[in-house]
Amino acid sequence: MIFEVATVPDNTVVSFRNVDKWYGDFHALKNINLTIERGERLVICGPSGSGKSTLIRCINGLEQYNTGELLVAGQPLNNKHLKSIRGQVGMVFQHFNLFPHMTVLDNLTLAPRRTLKMSRPDAEKLAREYLDRVHIGHQANKYPAQLSGGQQQRVAIARSLCMKPDILLFDEPTSALDPEMIREVLDVMKELATEGITMVCVTHEMGFARQVADRVVFMDEGEIVEVAPPAQLFDTPCQARTQQFLEQILSY
Repeated sequence: MIFEVATVPDNTVVSFRNVDKWYGDFHALKNINLTIERGERLVICGPSGSGKSTLIRCINGLEQYNTGELLVAGQPLNNKHLKSIRGQVGMVFQHFNLFPHMTVLDNLTLAPRRTLKMSRPDAEKLAREYLDRVHIGHQANKYPAQLSGGQQQRVAIARSLCMKPDILLFDEPTSALDPEMIREVLDVMKELATEGITMVCVTHEMGFARQVADRVVFMDEGEIVEVAPPAQLFDTPCQARTQQFLEQILSY
């Protein structure tokens, strides 16, 4: 099926329209319809294998959807616009993905120098500003292996911010951390949430979702089951499947 490019309001930065994604015979995303507004803080939750990570990885082209239409920053996500869209979308992964042979400072300055063509002094100044912003400015000259998991994830967040993205994606950013390190990463994310950046976060941290999110998306088996403000979704979910999931995850 061929879709015409839809017109979206100026404040809409991501628009899924009837998006489907398959891995072979496995239907990973089923008829996804979702818009994300500029400055919105959207949390996506659901059981493992529900399509959460696949959905956000489509936003920056790390996964290619099969049918439907996806607009990011007003542009259709296709080969023609992929490079410019990726320049506007930052992503923080589960496992940090830092270069182990580079210092923290070099990890942060690599992309601004190569992609944004910044000079080394300007890139280093920017990197130090963002390291201070995530409260690890004193770690600039260390290597990733010398940092805790929570510190490495904060480096990864600062690295994404150095590209000055319009949209910041988080793919379960605390799932690889020890419990005592989770809070320090969530605290940084809460600070960012107050600064107007568009945030889309896949997480099982329901306390974070309740406190920070404007809306929560619950997914199951590749489908969006329910979308609502956190107070509504957590306290009075409309769908039985949502209530069942919340009862299970909140009982631990």
